[in-house]
Amino acid sequence: MQVIPTVIPDLVLLEPKVWGDARGFFFESFNSRDFTQLTGQNPTFVQDNHSRSSRHVLRGLHYQIQQPQGKLIRVTTGEIFDVAVDLRRSSPTFGQWESVRLSAENRRLLWIPPGFAHGFLVLSEAAEVLYKATDYYAPAHERTLLWNDPALGIAWPLTGTPLLSAKDQAGVALAQAPTYE
Repeated sequence: MQVIPTVIPDLVLLEPKVWGDARGFFFESFNSRDFTQLTGQNPTFVQDNHSRSSRHVLRGLHYQIQQPQGKLIRVTTGEIFDVAVDLRRSSPTFGQWESVRLSAENRRLLWIPPGFAHGFLVLSEAAEVLYKATDYYAPAHERTLLWNDPALGIAWPLTGTPLLSAKDQAGVALAQAPTYE
């Protein structure tokens, strides 16, 4: 596995070594020992999530104000524009965002530590996203940051209006959002 640097140092983009031949391919999508060695992090994952979404679906930007979740994201079908926003007030990158394209083709993984909001836009006809989480889903603590907050200025690669859930339409701007210390 190889680490690809990001603008926000705590976000880690990983590219696995893939072995392929005429039969197909094989790669380790997660190895705890290698992950710790490459990132200096040793998370305990307690929940795996799997979503399927159609083109133009935008999910997020979600976070849990209590029981914050670190997430290891990967795509098994299609392609997404994946975004993480630093919500840690003590961080020098507070309020900054980072985006990466994750796809079944590039097989990259994105580690988003606790303290970030996360969301993605589906770029392909459909996409299936798998992610490991370091804490359990806690609906009472879930918050949604406004996906198009002008203060964030996220450059979503949109060709029209995204498909949003009611929860995502009701997101709040960073200036009004609860954040982490």
